[in-house]
Amino acid sequence: MTAALLPEPAWPLVLLALIQIVDGILSLRPVSFVAKCWEDVGWPRSLWWVMSPIKFAAAAGLLAGIWIPYLGAVTCIALVLYFIVAISMHIRARDFGRNLFLNASGMLLLCTATLIFCFLV
Repeated sequence: MTAALLPEPAWPLVLLALIQIVDGILSLRPVSFVAKCWEDVGWPRSLWWVMSPIKFAAAAGLLAGIWIPYLGAVTCIALVLYFIVAISMHIRARDFGRNLFLNASGMLLLCTATLIFCFLV
């Protein structure tokens, strides 16, 4: 594979992967603000355990995407969809505070920008 086919720049993938790793760690035994967010949007407690593996898998897909571009692009698309669902859950729950506007919307913007600048431009 030639270097021209690899994502450039790659640093947004690394940054987004690090964010996913930290978020996954915070979700292992959800810290209070994470648990409150999930409770506020009505995310069933019985499904809380799936969040960390999803976030760690996303981080792995992003990092692997540095060398396997289609995997990185698919992971970015999955994260964009994840945050669209998260935003819709906040709106449905009428949770219009920091969790919606800073966290979910900010992450949607970051994931979309990573997809565009690493894989589409």
